[in-house]
Amino acid sequence: MISVNITSAKAHLSSLLKQLEESNEEIIIERAGKPIAKILKYTPIKDFNRLGILRNKINIANDFDQWPDDIAITLGVKD
Repeated sequence: MISVNITSAKAHLSSLLKQLEESNEEIIIERAGKPIAKILKYTPIKDFNRLGILRNKINIANDFDQWPDDIAITLGVKD
């Protein structure tokens, strides 16, 4: 873990990012000796398909958007 103050982080951001890239060591940015931010190496999420996350886990009935007859008549959408 590398700890730097804000001024040093601003002045040496490029070299800090290069270190992060090469060593995979996280960088902690501090203000007055207290940690305020952490910079981590980016790692993409593999095989993540948000739209298909529930595929084959839920079932929607073919008539789910049709009113039952008694309610449809009450609402006036069916005679």
